[in-house]
Amino acid sequence: MGVATSTPDLEPVSLRPGLLRTRLFPYTLIAPSVAVIAGILAFPLGMLVWLSLQHYGLKELIAHQGEWVGLNNYRVILTDPLFHQVIVRSLAFTLACVALTLILSTLIALLLLKVRQVVRVVVMSALVFVWATPVIVTVDIWQWMFDYEFGVINYLLTQLHIGNFIHHNWFDNPVQGLAVLVVVVVWGAIPFVTITLFAGLLQVPADVLDAAQVDGASPWHTFWFVTAPMLKPIFLIVTCLSTIWDFGVFNQIYVMLNQRPSSDYFTIAIYSYRESFGVTQYGLGAAIAVLMVLVLVFVTFFYVRETVKVAEIQ
Repeated sequence: MGVATSTPDLEPVSLRPGLLRTRLFPYTLIAPSVAVIAGILAFPLGMLVWLSLQHYGLKELIAHQGEWVGLNNYRVILTDPLFHQVIVRSLAFTLACVALTLILSTLIALLLLKVRQVVRVVVMSALVFVWATPVIVTVDIWQWMFDYEFGVINYLLTQLHIGNFIHHNWFDNPVQGLAVLVVVVVWGAIPFVTITLFAGLLQVPADVLDAAQVDGASPWHTFWFVTAPMLKPIFLIVTCLSTIWDFGVFNQIYVMLNQRPSSDYFTIAIYSYRESFGVTQYGLGAAIAVLMVLVLVFVTFFYVRETVKVAEIQ
């Protein structure tokens, strides 16, 4: 009389229907959002790439028919010395804006933890007010403050005996002018980053901070080795968003310079606009815009990769 034995399930684990459905479930949840985003972005991005492969000037615009040139627009742009200057200037401008925004926003967020509730409400209200002010209105105010004849900045600096700033034009010198533009961009970016970091600081466990103080850690070491690692996902988010916004900045530069920026102030967005609408070379402008999108895709990819690493560690 034989002994009954059970046949083991030889089906590969990866092919079991239940496990397969579990693995596909997250993708099913995000599929509708991905489909909507792809539907919204696919057509304009496709038109942008299609236009960048054509010679499309004013004559072609009137005739509604461009001349196919393939990758020639990209070759022209990539071999243009002005484009190389624009890329370097755009990267330096973005780095300065993002670094100052993160440093100042972090300091303000840490300060908000130490002040009284009334002061915190006032500061947060001021930040929200700055955030809610339209960009054009904000830039107009800054333009008046740095005005050649009636600017309050020139008046204050002169009254403080820092130097003679009467009739000082900040934009005659590109270094000074770009520094002013960095201040304008950072001023508008601080509210969002500060509020986001302050919300993250409120989630740091108090007992962990107390333990660091008991162990004799200084405030700087407590922040650098305890608080900052916990806020790393938030720092990644605000850094990525700030990079995207600051790399493509347009309104602040265009309005501050009275819609006539010289080549010394060309960032990649201004350069693309100049090629498209200034000299009516829409194909070249589209090619510059495509290159800008590729840079931003690289930044986004880096952000997503670092976010996944942080999630895996935690």
